[in-house]
Amino acid sequence: MSYRTELIPLGTASAIPAHGRHLAGCALRRGGRVLLFDCGEGTQYRLLEAGVKRSRIEAIFLTHFHGDHLYGLPGILTTMALLERTDPLTLVGPAGLQGILESLPGLKNGWLPFDVDYVELGEGFGHAVVYETEDFTVEARPIDHRVFAAGFRFAERARPGRVDAERAAALGVAGPDIGRLVRGEAVTTADGRTVEPAEVVGPERPGAVFAYVLDTAPCPGGRALADGADLLLHEATFTEAHAERAAETGHSTARQAAEVARDAGAKRLLLTHFSARYETSDALVAEARAVFQNTDAARELETVRLVPGEERG
Repeated sequence: MSYRTELIPLGTASAIPAHGRHLAGCALRRGGRVLLFDCGEGTQYRLLEAGVKRSRIEAIFLTHFHGDHLYGLPGILTTMALLERTDPLTLVGPAGLQGILESLPGLKNGWLPFDVDYVELGEGFGHAVVYETEDFTVEARPIDHRVFAAGFRFAERARPGRVDAERAAALGVAGPDIGRLVRGEAVTTADGRTVEPAEVVGPERPGAVFAYVLDTAPCPGGRALADGADLLLHEATFTEAHAERAAETGHSTARQAAEVARDAGAKRLLLTHFSARYETSDALVAEARAVFQNTDAARELETVRLVPGEERG
């Protein structure tokens, strides 16, 4: 079954809310399931405004322990408990996450009405698959910030190839046998002929890929996460006029984000995590487009469809 996959940026501000922008967070919605990337202060209010049901969240992925990416998490967990959630929840983040949350009243695993599965990433890890289902995986890689941080890559599993309906009909294959061929099974026609899947079904089609890369300076981990991504959400805290400040604070300029997208072969770039010094994102987008044309600023609460490259156009 094919599901619509979409991204909803919840906050695009860096460090503090400013100019109508909110703190870091991004929801991914697919077939009724929701993944949440980062959880800055006020995220649950943004989810309400976006029409994203908190009960549908099955995993939350935290990049690092700066407050603008973390401080909304206790509130969401408390709300889930008050709403008597019973479905388990996976929390992924740097080592120490469980200790931080369980130091707060009411958030220990035994006190919550639902189980929390903590997946913690330690200093020195190189790559890890941190969440997976029958339909998709989420992997993590280290990125380069002032504190330990990780970026994430969501990838749908490959889909069956397209069926050549004319070829199938010519071979006498119809009805349920088409489905068997799609599943990789050979079938026998009414006249006794054996038809192999490769005779009717094309090669597997890759699923859509989304990369979430913030907060970070340009680094190998970020480029690996972005490799061939259909959509890259990358921080662009500063313009090149403040490149020195970006380097000092472990952030990227808009130009650097565009260079990552270009070098990684990403299909589309969305910029986010804008410094409060910029009232609008116009200058950042213009700077990035000079390097990578298919760039836009993430717009809060605006749904973005995640589409595999072959289906675009």
